[in-house]
Amino acid sequence: MLKKILLLTGSVLLASCTASVTETPTTDEHLNHGDEGEVQTEAMDRLNDSPRHQEWVEVEYDGRTVHTWVVYPEVSESAPVVLLIHENRGLNDWARGMADQVAEAGYIAVAPDLLSGFSEEYTRTSDFPDEDAARDALGTLDLDQVNADLQAVIDWAETIPSGNGQIASAGFCWGGSRSFDL
Repeated sequence: MLKKILLLTGSVLLASCTASVTETPTTDEHLNHGDEGEVQTEAMDRLNDSPRHQEWVEVEYDGRTVHTWVVYPEVSESAPVVLLIHENRGLNDWARGMADQVAEAGYIAVAPDLLSGFSEEYTRTSDFPDEDAARDALGTLDLDQVNADLQAVIDWAETIPSGNGQIASAGFCWGGSRSFDL
């Protein structure tokens, strides 16, 4: 049984993150990830320049490992956790950059890589040759397994010492659907 979580709509969450997004181009091509290399470079620049603590965590349960990107806000008090679910391109640099923006807004961002353990060759998004291959792989995932992975990450997130006990879920595209499934 899924534990009770607070569900924020993407528009509310993203409204709190738009301050840093407005500095980037807002052409239709940019919003649709038209130039994948440029978008990824901007995301990596953001991650490399971020003052926030960022780390990979391995959430383990039932013999599975879910690689999870976590970014902590620069606040002294406990903070709510936002489970941030990536779009259909996997947990790429853009999605990790969005996690940094969520943390910049004062939340602990927890972004699981739902391609974790896809196969012996592809154990996480970064193992795929490109985002098209990752997208194709996501389309074959068993949604019950995805929900079990998400629940395991939620269970782990509840134990974060700097969390205040509140957990929200938000996602982009494919991840938005998974968020509503929760």
